[in-house]
Formats: sequence, C-alpha cells, structure tokens
Amino acid sequence: MHMRQLAAKFLRRIHFPPRRFSSSCEITISNALPNSLSGKTKCSYNYGSERSRWRMNFRDRYLWTILAGQAAIILGINANPVLADKPRESSSQNGFNTDDMSGFRKIEDGSVISNEHTAKWRLFSDKGREVFLQGKLDQAEKFFFSALQEAKVGFGEKDPHVASSCNNLAELFRVQKQFDKAEPLYWEAIKILEESFGPEDIRVGAALHNLGQFYLMQRKLDEADKCYERAVKIKRRVLGLNHTDYADTLYHLGTVLYLLGKEKDAEAIIQESIKILEENGMGDSITCIRRLQFLSQMYLKSNRLSEAEDVQRKVMQIMELSKGWNSMDTVIVAERLALTLQSIGKIKEAKELLERCLEARKSLLPKDHIQIAANLLHIARVAMLNSNRLRKINISEAIAEVDKAKDILHSSTRIARQVLNKLRVQKGKKQKNEASEMKREGHAALVILLQSLDALGLAETAKQELLESQGEHLPHVEAENVLLQCISSYKEFAAEKLISDSPKVKTEYLSCLRHLLSLMIDAGSNDKVTLKDLDDEIKHVEAIMEKGSEETTRVVEPPLGWGYKYVEICSCEVGALNVKKD
Repeated sequence: MHMRQLAAKFLRRIHFPPRRFSSSCEITISNALPNSLSGKTKCSYNYGSERSRWRMNFRDRYLWTILAGQAAIILGINANPVLADKPRESSSQNGFNTDDMSGFRKIEDGSVISNEHTAKWRLFSDKGREVFLQGKLDQAEKFFFSALQEAKVGFGEKDPHVASSCNNLAELFRVQKQFDKAEPLYWEAIKILEESFGPEDIRVGAALHNLGQFYLMQRKLDEADKCYERAVKIKRRVLGLNHTDYADTLYHLGTVLYLLGKEKDAEAIIQESIKILEENGMGDSITCIRRLQFLSQMYLKSNRLSEAEDVQRKVMQIMELSKGWNSMDTVIVAERLALTLQSIGKIKEAKELLERCLEARKSLLPKDHIQIAANLLHIARVAMLNSNRLRKINISEAIAEVDKAKDILHSSTRIARQVLNKLRVQKGKKQKNEASEMKREGHAALVILLQSLDALGLAETAKQELLESQGEHLPHVEAENVLLQCISSYKEFAAEKLISDSPKVKTEYLSCLRHLLSLMIDAGSNDKVTLKDLDDEIKHVEAIMEKGSEETTRVVEPPLGWGYKYVEICSCEVGALNVKKD
C-alpha cells in the first residue's frame, strides 16, 4: 500500500488531465481493417514461451507499431512476437501479387479509398512485416519504403496511413541502428496522428511509447522520460488505471527513472505496473516475471537483500508450479535465489538449492557445458563460506570443507579450459553469423576460468592458515602457483580474437594480480623484480579500466550468476493492442 501511494504521488506530479473516458478495457472498433490483429473489441495481451528465439540474433527488443487508417494496431515484437492475423490467402499465400484485390473491402465510414495505391500499400506493409520476421531486413526496408510512397499517393500526405508507414520504417531503422534516419520518421508519424486525431489520442500515445523506446536504446534518458510520461498520461486517461497496456508504458517509465537515479519513484511505479498485471490475472505471466526480476535486481543493487529474497522466492514459486525443474528457466531462477541467500548468510539453504541446480543442469546440458562449470564455482564458494564458519568450531571439519571446495574448483577450471580450447580449435571453421556467439561463449569461459583459479588460490591460502593454526608451517607455494596460472591463462586466452577482453575479464585478472601481490608480501618475498612487475601491471590495468569507465553510462548490472539471459532495461514486452476511436 505504501508503494502504491508513492506511485500515485509521483503520477500526480506529471499533471494528468481529468479523465473523460471510461476506465474499461473495452474500446469500440467501428472501422477495423481486414488485417487487424483481432476482430474483437477488447484490448488484450497474449504471451508466448520465453524460450522462443528469433531466426536472427537481435540484441535489441522491438515494439512494432502498425497504425492503419482509422484503426491503431500495436504489434509488440520481442523474443516472442505476437503477430497480426495472417493476411488472406488471395493476397499473400501464392506469392506477392499486387493485382489481387479480393482481400480488401471499403471501410464503412468511407475513410479508406479503395484504389490501386491503397491496395499496394496494404500488400507492401504486410510483406514488409513478413520478411522482417524472417530476418530479411534489407528486403523489409524496400517494402516499407514502397508502402510509404503508396500511402502518400493513395491516401494523401497527412493521412494516418502515412503515419503508419513512417512508424514502420522508423522502427526498422532503429533495429538497424540507423538512428539519424529513424528519428524524423517517428516525429512525422506523431505529427500526422496529432493533426488527425488530436494530441491526446491513444494512437499518439502508442507512437510516443515507440519514440521513448528509440531514445532509451540510445540512453537519451531525458528525451525517453518525456515521451514515456506523455504516453502514460494519454493511456491513463483513455484506458484507465487498471489496463495492462497502461502498465506496460508505466513500467518503461520506471526503468528510465531508475537509470536517471530516481530510484524511489522508479520502485513505486514498477511495483504499480506489477500490481496491475496481478489484478488482471497475469501474475504468473512471462511479463510479470520479468518485471519482478527487474525489481529484485534493483533491490540487490541497493543492497536490500531481504526484499530481493522475497521477490525472488515469489518468482521461484511461480516457476516451480508452471515449468517444474525440467526447465532451465526454473534452474536459473533458483540459482539467483541461492546466490542471494548466500549473500544473506543462509548457507545451508543456498547449498541445497545450488546442488539441485547442478543436478538439473547435468540432466539438461552436455557434461562439459560452461554453465556446469559456473554452477560448480558457486557451490565451491558456499563450501568456503561454510569452512570459514566451522573455523571456530572444528578445524578438521573446516579443512575438509576447504578440500571439498578445492576438488570442485579443479572440476570447474577443467571444464572452462576445455571450452576455451574447443573454441580455439573451431576458430575459423564457423560461419560469420556464428562468430559473435563464439565470442560470447569464450568470454564466459574465460571469466569462469579466472574466477575459479582465483577462488582456488584463496582456498589454498585458507587451508594453509588452518594448518598453521594447528602448528604446521608450510610455504604458500600452492597458492602462488595457482594465482600464477590465473595470470598466464589471461595472457594466453585474452589475446584470442574469439574472446572479448571486456571490463569483466580485466576485473577478474586484476583480482588475481592483487591476490598474488598480497600473498608474496605477506610471505616476505625477496623477489623485488617480480613484486615490482606485479605492481606495475596492476597500475596499468587499473588505468585502462578507469579510462574505460569514464566513457560508459550508468547501467543496471545483473546479480552474480552465469547462464541467465537477464532482462535488459530497454526490453519491450510482448503485447497486442487493437483500439478504435469512436
């Protein structure tokens, strides 16, 4: 209730006008075109499986808006596209035939002129969507450009059909990251819609949402904020406070506010967007799960671990009931919860969850998959924490836990090395479109390898300290050797073009350097040359990382854990809204 009051307080600050329409989710569609998303009058969302994949690897998430004549059709495109109804067979089934007009009819109010140009506009638009979904962007661009030209001739320069084509072409350019071409098209679409229907029309709100997405993708946060605030205002007035499409734009506004550092306002309205979904019976939907996961990331980022745990347990319960443990989605949600429990100090429960994750992964993945190595690394870290707890109770049991951690870490490093060596052999044999995937896999494997070796070095040091507490005095040779392996592994693999030498890789490398330097100093090493070399290398890497950090903007980092496709802040969720002005 407190968060809902905060959300209401924030929303009042953006000056919503008095509501003049019913808050019902039904909007009459008097003139829907034949190819609309639905013949129904209800505005509805449909959600597919999150594991669906594009034929091509778009890093971006799309919100595709088709604004056709007097009807506004919003087509959400993500990993799970919700598509418009299939065009009539006569117009597309047997090839692209602009002479076949049997799939078209005149709209009752006479707003659509049936002529050669308007028919071609529809066919070009449909074909553009079709080839876009196949990943044929160059072809899609040609079709959408042709549709724009036909709309101008057939309907007139300032007709909403032209706005539809402008928006489609703008979205395509956004996907291709041709931002200078996309922006004027977005604004042209909005201008036409405002002149046709008024500045507070729902179609204007939909177009503003798209423009906000465009700015958010470029991290132009102030511009995105203005677009989303205006879109929220329009949707609230037209759709009402309990509509899922209003909640969608509300959520995106919340992500922008979070990036702007307005965390309290962001939390309130993101929680409000989740509540709306739950009140609409969508509490177990993929959309709601994504928003809950984002909320948990916000809590983790601000070190509110107990609140993050509560949200993650809620997600875990949904996943267990809907998908069970024979799903990687459930495994990864469980792993995230386990890592939060580990941070809180609930070691026993964290260990049980991580072991169950490992068991599930071994049944779902190849035995040398990098996710298994990461899972082993997490279990080893829990064993180290448990050893530290046992240190004051039973030294022998503490040493046994360290030995268990060491065995697990040896397995983790072995798998990570196998992955890296396999990628090295495959280098040059892969197709061009597979190179980026190899690079990501290599990056992951190198990070896990460095983390595992670093953890192994710490385990060796911890065991040495435990033995010394029992009166044994041995040199820290094993720990030094492991940390030297960590450094040599970085030198060996980071130069490979198939591996991205990212800030994350450098961070792990820097950790190894620092641990080795500290270990040698504590051991009273007289090797001044090595000590100086280590110190110089540390300063060199720190300087590179500092320079790189100055060129990056503030982003949301996912919590620790490998293998999960974390929700990106600029992701749009799947949905379809078909509305019609009376």
